Amino acid sequence: MKDAFSKFHPIVNLLYLMLMLGLTMFLQQPVCLGLSFLSAAIYSGYLCGKRTLRFFIFYLLPTSVMIMLVNPLVNHRGLTVLGYFPNGNPFTLESVLYGLLAAAILSGTIQWFFCFHQIMTTDKLVYLFGRLLPSLSLVIAMILRFVPRYQNQFKAVSEAQRQIGRGMTEKRLLVKMRNGIRILSIMLTWSMEHAVETAASMKCRGYGLPGRTAYSLYRWRGQDTGLLILIVLLGGMVCTGAIQGSFYWTCFPSIIYTEINGYIIWYYIAYGILAFLPMLIDVKEEWKWKSFS
Repeated sequence: MKDAFSKFHPIVNLLYLMLMLGLTMFLQQPVCLGLSFLSAAIYSGYLCGKRTLRFFIFYLLPTSVMIMLVNPLVNHRGLTVLGYFPNGNPFTLESVLYGLLAAAILSGTIQWFFCFHQIMTTDKLVYLFGRLLPSLSLVIAMILRFVPRYQNQFKAVSEAQRQIGRGMTEKRLLVKMRNGIRILSIMLTWSMEHAVETAASMKCRGYGLPGRTAYSLYRWRGQDTGLLILIVLLGGMVCTGAIQGSFYWTCFPSIIYTEINGYIIWYYIAYGILAFLPMLIDVKEEWKWKSFS
């Protein structure tokens, strides 16, 4: 079954994704970061499948571990000293936790960008910004399409060059470098020609002219209104809690945070529901689908 959340109106999708990206980057509270990272990892895995798992294992996890290891080596702030390095600099608990939080922010943000790339397709971006900012929307749409098309074209060019004896499998370093430069030159030429052709094609179609209309499948429905209200309410609760200091957490000079008790716990519940909202919608739709089958 396809993702149910992406079938909502593009305005709802964009508002939710931008809200989660902002909260992930600016709320440096361990519980919030953990909820954001976990929900983004599950949702991106649901959208992309094994590709997300491979990216996490081979790229994201090593990068996060490197951040956690490097930060105590260069950051010696903090009052809780766990030991000393050979050069005499202190090894502090605060620097370790700060590296962990930085890795969680980076990982969570990248995972949400994975979701953004899968949900906010080219046609959605053109639909949202085509009239307001036609040039910018076209550039953003071209950028989002550029990476997968560039990868496919690179494979095709590399295979064609290999068939004529100019591939990247040569053992001699100078020959391999020369062949790589040739492939890179071909790719740069192709990308510039493609950009010029796309711009000329859109200009000939009257893109960006006043009064120009465009066909669109997106229509505002009652469920879009309901989900938008829910996102605004949950996001408003989380932002209110952030303004009041309910999510306050700092590592330096010592670990200081606001305890989770009383009414503050409701802010965390709202954040958790907001973070897992797309998956909750997908689970609900899948349950309905199976109940009717």
